[in-house]
Amino acid sequence: MSSPAEIPFLSFIQLDRHHTSALYLQLAQQLVNAIQRGYLPLGIKLPGTRTLSQLLQVHRQTIVNAYQELEAQGWIETVPNKGTFVINNSHNNKHRWHTSTVSLVQYPERTGFDFSISNILNSPFEYASNQYQFNDGTPDVRLTQFDRLSSLYSASIKRKSTRRKFEHYNYEGSTYFREQLSNYLNYSRGLHISKNNLLITRGTEMSLYLIAKLLLKKDDLVLVAEWSNFAANMIFQDAGAKIETIPLDKDGIDTDAIHAKLKHKKVRLIYVTPHHHYPTTVPLSAERRIALLKLAQEYGFVIVEDDYDYDFQYEKGIAMPIASADVEGMVIYIGTFGKSLAPSFRAGFVVAPINLMSELQKYIGLIDHQGDILMEHVLGELIEEGDIHRFLKKSLKIYRERRDHLCNLLEQRFSDRLTYQKTSGGLALWLEWNNPIPLLRLAKQCQKRDLFIPKNILYQNRQTTAMRLGFGHMTTEEMTAALSILQESLYEIEG
Repeated sequence: MSSPAEIPFLSFIQLDRHHTSALYLQLAQQLVNAIQRGYLPLGIKLPGTRTLSQLLQVHRQTIVNAYQELEAQGWIETVPNKGTFVINNSHNNKHRWHTSTVSLVQYPERTGFDFSISNILNSPFEYASNQYQFNDGTPDVRLTQFDRLSSLYSASIKRKSTRRKFEHYNYEGSTYFREQLSNYLNYSRGLHISKNNLLITRGTEMSLYLIAKLLLKKDDLVLVAEWSNFAANMIFQDAGAKIETIPLDKDGIDTDAIHAKLKHKKVRLIYVTPHHHYPTTVPLSAERRIALLKLAQEYGFVIVEDDYDYDFQYEKGIAMPIASADVEGMVIYIGTFGKSLAPSFRAGFVVAPINLMSELQKYIGLIDHQGDILMEHVLGELIEEGDIHRFLKKSLKIYRERRDHLCNLLEQRFSDRLTYQKTSGGLALWLEWNNPIPLLRLAKQCQKRDLFIPKNILYQNRQTTAMRLGFGHMTTEEMTAALSILQESLYEIEG
């Protein structure tokens, strides 16, 4: 095991005293990156707080706070009378570590995998009108500050500089918006990208479609969790890929099961939603994030990381994307910006190395050549002016109250019938019924009472009877009424 004294902390820790983020959060973020990239080996003892504070020329309390953050997230542990250590729960660590130090502010110049290059390009949701409706976890459009958005749209369209851009829209996306979004993602997700690593799309589904179109061939093997995003699965299958599932537990998708499958089969792509797994909401543990990235580097498969619900975090934490630790170009990072706003004010994005990005642009040039320069300019202003942070801060307070209210209702009315985990973020809870009940019949009974439950939030097989219940779109009063209908309908079908 390496000695802490042998680790060149100053070569990969760079603190910016003028940054808007607190020094201890910057330090914690960079130490997480160092663990993920292998600069701080698993099991190594970290320097004492006084020693590290002297080395980095910061107050000792900054180190203390950073260590507390890391320990809360499960990256390190403090052993009384022995010191602080990087947690190592792995008994067989044979994967490759980087032997030379690379700057933590570096993003890979090229992908670590191959893909087909085209030189010549030829040209299960349900809806109802019931008063109350459950869904899989969507924001409340009523919280969108339409007056502010309206003023930004009006001001933007009146500017001559903006109107001139309408004539020459670049299907890569607005340069201004990509610059602002890359800054936003670097700040909020710990990425180290430029506007050239970004492609703007109309949403996550378009991003996945483009990725599948470019990377997948007939009979390529794609791995997903046993409960997973059905829309993503359909996109992969439509591209001709074969899908196999991996078990899921309290720590997320099982990387040991992935490793076992890799020994016998060639896997092209693995799709994950590590921050809040869809649909179960469980986060992927720190250990498994590291393991998945190392497996990708060893076996050469692509990780498509969906940052589903990343912006909706209610607890203090620094759970960063897998992409923030990728130095070999194995991760494609996708997401939706502005999800706290109404759907028409959002934009999807793809983050990838430049060589892959240039090929993706050919495909989007066919299906979204005109784009939406006005909306992108407004979204860019939301970032630059700080409005998106204020929108999100205000809405997070409301969504947290709604989450807590739903949990209280479940405890009061269904504590003997189902189990759930109070999620630290996102806009939905995963409910598992203790005893099997006919979910489709329950949904029909609820609809008679003016509560619509779509099929896409119901999950049932021989082992599991579950629901993904969204709370973001309902007020506490609406939620109380809806849960009363659910309770009454359940009593009725049980006789």
